[in-house]
Amino acid sequence: MKSIGKIAAVTLMTALVSCSAPEQVDVLVVGGGASGTAAGIQAARMGVRSMVLEETPWIGGMLTAAGVSCVDGNNRLRSGIFGEFADSLAARYGSNEALQSGWVSNINFDPHIGQDILTNMTEACGSLLDVRREVFVTDVCGQAGDWTISYRDSRGRRHKVNADILIDATELGDIAKACGVDYKIGMEAAEETGESIAPDKANDVIQDLTFVAFLKDYGPDADMTIEKPQGYDPRVFRNAARNPLSDEVAETGQTIWSPEMMITYGKTPQGRYMINWPIYGNDYYANLIEMSREEREKELEKAKNFTLCFIYFIQTQLGMKNLGLADDVFPTEDRLPFIPYYRESRRIVGEAFFTLDAAADPYAYDKPYYRTGIAVGDYPVDHHHFRHPQWRELPDLEFYPVPSFNVPMGTIIPKNIDDLIVAEKSISVSNLMNGSTRLQPVVMQLGQASGALAALAVLEGKSVKTIAVRQLQEELLEAGCYIMPYLDLKPSDRHFKAIQRIGATGILRGEGRNVGWSNETWFRAGDPLRGEEIYLDGLLPGFNMAPGEITIGTMMQLIRGIGGAVPGGSEAEWWEKLGLVDYNLDRPVLRLEAAVVVDAAFDPFGFFNVNYDGNFR
Repeated sequence: MKSIGKIAAVTLMTALVSCSAPEQVDVLVVGGGASGTAAGIQAARMGVRSMVLEETPWIGGMLTAAGVSCVDGNNRLRSGIFGEFADSLAARYGSNEALQSGWVSNINFDPHIGQDILTNMTEACGSLLDVRREVFVTDVCGQAGDWTISYRDSRGRRHKVNADILIDATELGDIAKACGVDYKIGMEAAEETGESIAPDKANDVIQDLTFVAFLKDYGPDADMTIEKPQGYDPRVFRNAARNPLSDEVAETGQTIWSPEMMITYGKTPQGRYMINWPIYGNDYYANLIEMSREEREKELEKAKNFTLCFIYFIQTQLGMKNLGLADDVFPTEDRLPFIPYYRESRRIVGEAFFTLDAAADPYAYDKPYYRTGIAVGDYPVDHHHFRHPQWRELPDLEFYPVPSFNVPMGTIIPKNIDDLIVAEKSISVSNLMNGSTRLQPVVMQLGQASGALAALAVLEGKSVKTIAVRQLQEELLEAGCYIMPYLDLKPSDRHFKAIQRIGATGILRGEGRNVGWSNETWFRAGDPLRGEEIYLDGLLPGFNMAPGEITIGTMMQLIRGIGGAVPGGSEAEWWEKLGLVDYNLDRPVLRLEAAVVVDAAFDPFGFFNVNYDGNFR
């Protein structure tokens, strides 16, 4: 077996004692973050032996171990494992309303509560899911379908595990690099991506990371002021909130918030304050991607110190000395999270390349990626670059709005290697689009899709790249996941799958909208169907429907005329069995009704498969 590569960020310990023989699993997930945890759960639920290797004592990554427990986006698009997680939070705190404790998000929680919930979800998988914490991968050997991972545990012992399918769910894409995957770091040039706001020349600038902190109110008479951190300069944070040092208006033109608004931004249901403040706060520029483990640790100490400086500013300059680092959130000596919030990592060269333009106008984009969706998101494209020393020289990042979007299947599949799946933030997207795909709900869904894809390959004895797009999408629909970002119906609705499938064929298309900060896509389920809204090019070449509203009678004639599987008995009874009402041939047919009937009569979703580009095969 060929040794592909040692993990650059890990120093091998050759003096350690090896295991006598490698363990064997079907699916091995490296990285127990938001993606990796979901991947392990989904693969195990499908009946394959799975293992997750995680470096920290906690699973959940940015949701828990990094402390970013105020969820960005997808409040109205809860589904799959992410939806289960959100529902469990609501049950734990008493209601969904209880989660609305901070103004930045509709889903706020305390990291240790999220950790408990994810642990319970993994343990419910029983013997099919083995989660190993505080382990460090040291070597990757093998080839497609025959992987061997070497790792060491917290006691220094060496281990090996063999797997059929490997999933990289690490924070920075370290496994993908070790396997020889082609990848990018930083901003692509506009010529490469076609994105109008991308820079003229590529650069290696990535988004800021943040060492989040959680503060707790120790009472009005408490003085929790920390020791003045090394290098503290209050002017650095002067415009984080109004104070004697702040300007009238920040030099960036941003609003200078009140101290009360700043501190309650990420307030949790248990009354703690998440400090992940993007405006003159604790964002910190550090590109750790190609550093060794030792180099990363040194740089992260600087990021921690920067966050401590911001805390000292809050306690002294803003007069909140009663707020101190919470002593009951993270079981760490310094009371800070286990890892920082990484917003950007390596981005692989995958079978699909998802850009800002593809998300902004999916039906006009030259590749119909929308047909291949495996995860959905609705958060605006959001980049953090404030602390980069050359931030003034970066392109104007005033992003135009995008509707809610879906992420193509090909983004998690490397072009040059089979039986390796890449999740978390290392998927094949542009630097600009990473500003939306990096967020917790999207990443969690991508992990679930990765686990489902791996499990399908194992169960069918096939390679990952032979699993059809529609096969994975059907598995995700069965698991209660969105593949199209439609707000009309929840996954629990009887007709949810029909509009998801018909939408993913493109026969009927959704409508994207931007309503303030909200990004939406609607199937327009209750609207009458019009002839000009039916798209059958590629399915029925030359088909042309007259414009205007279509009646139920006209639709049924059309279905019979092109060979639809309409039952020989009463069409009215069939209509009722499909869960539809008011079979009146003379009234306009609604878009939802058309989707349900076309789905049942033709199964176009299952019959017409698509490739990674979204084109019909």
